Amino acid sequence: MKPILSKQELLDSTSFCVIVPSYNNHKTLKKVLDSILDFTQNIIIVNDGSTDETSKILKQYSQFTQIHHPKNLGKGRALRNGFRKAIEMNFEYAITIDSDGQHFASDIPVFISAIQNEPNSLLIGSRNMTQENVPKKSSFGNKFSNFWFKFETGIELQDTQSGFRLYPLKLIPEQFYTNKFEFEIEVIVRSAWKGIVVKNIPIQVLYDPAERVSHFRPFRDFTRISILNTVLVTNALLYIKPRDFFRRAKKKGFKKFFLEDILESNDSNFTKSASIALGIFIGISPFWGFQTILLFTFAALFRLNKVIAFLSSNVSFPPFIPLVIYGSLKTGSLFISSDAPLILDSSATLDDIQKNAAQYIVGSLILASVLALSAGLISYLLLSAFSSKNKTNIK
Repeated sequence: MKPILSKQELLDSTSFCVIVPSYNNHKTLKKVLDSILDFTQNIIIVNDGSTDETSKILKQYSQFTQIHHPKNLGKGRALRNGFRKAIEMNFEYAITIDSDGQHFASDIPVFISAIQNEPNSLLIGSRNMTQENVPKKSSFGNKFSNFWFKFETGIELQDTQSGFRLYPLKLIPEQFYTNKFEFEIEVIVRSAWKGIVVKNIPIQVLYDPAERVSHFRPFRDFTRISILNTVLVTNALLYIKPRDFFRRAKKKGFKKFFLEDILESNDSNFTKSASIALGIFIGISPFWGFQTILLFTFAALFRLNKVIAFLSSNVSFPPFIPLVIYGSLKTGSLFISSDAPLILDSSATLDDIQKNAAQYIVGSLILASVLALSAGLISYLLLSAFSSKNKTNIK
């Protein structure tokens, strides 16, 4: 049994610093820094090109590590430079806290206690977004961000936009691509992709309209965030999700994975057969280059088994592509005539196929629908028979 540590012993037992990025928050900066001093002297202040009284205030805190940007580079760049300095100083963890006064430094021990219980996690303070004075745009933006984070990582969080966080410095990605507000989304998504545990812990929050200054520019920053999410979603669908699928299968053993995660998963027989139907439909349909994106999007939308759908979509695996094209053209020829019927032999050219594009597109959609429905029905009957047999054996 671990000994119960006092608050100060708990803080002293962990190698951490507090990074405070600040841009034109002179009204609240001193109050924030003084409140942090009650818990640690390990403070890194990043003055991100402030044009107010910030530089003058920071002269009173010369004992702390300070980074001064000659011009405003963005919160993401301020945090990145703060991380770099913290790593140089050999800290294991960094707690980031905004200088606008919305966070309470008294929650720092909450982060340290949580990281003691689950080391190497990335912790995000979860704010109560339903309390009084929380701007509606902040609540909406948080819900929007939470949705895409779950889509990209499979992890459900209550708050993905809080700036009060604890980072495991030596585990998060070394290189980043964003410099503004969207950085805080990039870092948690890519950390989750690395296998770092990302979770919320409850914190207090204060929204004081009289003192709080927000530098979030709704149109410009929302556009940046939307572009980043587009890139992250594409990466997740084309690389991360297939990668994780094969890793899970390899770790468990493909035979065991197939039996436990597919045949004996908790999904209903209808869900499994519908997943097979979706995979075959997407695999045969003429959506070349977008099949994986469409597959995972529809599987998530209709809450189908992504693993089964992904496996089924490989009906268009390279060795089968000529058969798929041939079947599509033959099916299409039943509905659309062509002045130059395509003969699939060694003399066929790309130009020949282009002349019959309408036949191919219509035919592939019809063929995909017929085969998907057939495969879905057959698999449902087989799965039902398999389930009945198992129940009989158990009895």
